[in-house]
Amino acid sequence: MSSDIRFTDFKSDKQPTWCPGCGDFGTMNGMMKALANTGNDPDNTFVVAGIGCSGKIGTYMHSYALHGVHGRALPVGTGVKLANPDLEVMVAGGDGDGYSIGAGHFIHAVRRNVDMTYVVMDNRIYGLTKGQASPTSREDFETSTTPEGPKQPPVNPLALALSAGGSFIAQSFSTDAQRHTEIVQKAIEHDGFGFVNVFSPCVTFNDVDTYDYFRDSIVDLAEEDHDPTDRDAAKTKILDADKEYQGVLYQNEESVPYSELHGLDSNMADIPDGAPEDAMDLVREFY
Repeated sequence: MSSDIRFTDFKSDKQPTWCPGCGDFGTMNGMMKALANTGNDPDNTFVVAGIGCSGKIGTYMHSYALHGVHGRALPVGTGVKLANPDLEVMVAGGDGDGYSIGAGHFIHAVRRNVDMTYVVMDNRIYGLTKGQASPTSREDFETSTTPEGPKQPPVNPLALALSAGGSFIAQSFSTDAQRHTEIVQKAIEHDGFGFVNVFSPCVTFNDVDTYDYFRDSIVDLAEEDHDPTDRDAAKTKILDADKEYQGVLYQNEESVPYSELHGLDSNMADIPDGAPEDAMDLVREFY
């Protein structure tokens, strides 16, 4: 941990190829600022990215990084954190990557409560494949492949996280730089799995869930009398389909991370010389 780190230290020399105006620019900047604010440095940070527009983020950030397989970023991040608990692990993906093909991994990552941060850039559309309905698209959202809309209710990722036993559930808006950074920072500081769903508008393929829409619709919990430690209050807001909330909806302040619960506090990469004690006896017993 260092107090001399600036968020620009997390910028790589690769120029983003996102569309001009993409919400992912703001999401990434907030992530870098939050990492710097918490005293992390690039040499001690590991970013795991999924597939989609958001998947490029590991290239644009200066840290250790892995661009994984579609929907499989979370198990990679889990393995990294358990193998080396000293690393600050941040997993980044999109709504398609996390809530469709990766939905099973999402639920189990939440319930395991590994001490890492998961930031989802939710633009409510598949952007990289040129504009198909995603798990979080509206029921009547028209695209080339769903001309009359998906005709299915959108996935509520916050409700999924709460039902899976999530210990930190939050939501932010990528263009609200200060609040977004604050929320991601709280997720990093949380002891356990910090989940942040980020409204990250797609300016090319989604003309419904736009910056103007979110600016007009968002209700910031910082301006409301909301207690994030009250699970019932969090449930009420999470299930309120008429409002788009920003802030920490739920946090279990007594959360115990997976590694602490199971006594995994050493770097597994530090392997001692020679075979482990009694290893050969096991080999002889089974082979």
